[in-house]
Amino acid sequence: MATLRAAKQALRKEIKRRVALISEQEKQRQSLVVSQKLFQHPKYLSCQRIAVFLSMDDEVRTEEIIKDAFKLGKTCFIPRYERGSNHMDMLKLHSLEDMKSLPVTSWNIPQPAEDDLTREEALAAGGLDVILMPGLGFDRTGKRLGRGKGFYDTYLERCMKHPKGKPYTIALAFREQLCQDVPVDDNDVLIDEILYEEVQ
Repeated sequence: MATLRAAKQALRKEIKRRVALISEQEKQRQSLVVSQKLFQHPKYLSCQRIAVFLSMDDEVRTEEIIKDAFKLGKTCFIPRYERGSNHMDMLKLHSLEDMKSLPVTSWNIPQPAEDDLTREEALAAGGLDVILMPGLGFDRTGKRLGRGKGFYDTYLERCMKHPKGKPYTIALAFREQLCQDVPVDDNDVLIDEILYEEVQ
């Protein structure tokens, strides 16, 4: 177990180093390529209820995806992470204006305030069709390297207990986040698909 933890830590460090070297312009360019791939994806086109992460600096930008989802009449949910635990809820986002007015956490991520009890939690009602997954690193077999907090793995376990079952999971990645092999243990849930810019 300690060896696995050390392997994950070393890989996190290496990927952070690689992503830090990508210019803002290149991040935007790759994000657009990945977004366009998603917009043509049958699972995205057919889904009604979708969970979208709000990007940190080292993640694929999702603002265009949220705009498109609202344009297509989809119901959008965004994460609210609970500090000091691995608990996360997916709460309903009402509009782009709503997104712009969200308070920002100390991690520099906009999310609904802890005392905001008015929003629907995805699993309290109709569940989710698709979850867009962030992460630090991915391999082509669907293994994901998160930030070590376990938010998404724990949430997916909750999804599996919902009558609707596990949503289809799509990771969005910069090319620099792809690895040969991501070390995982039994608690790490595999991703159904990873979207990234493929270079010929």
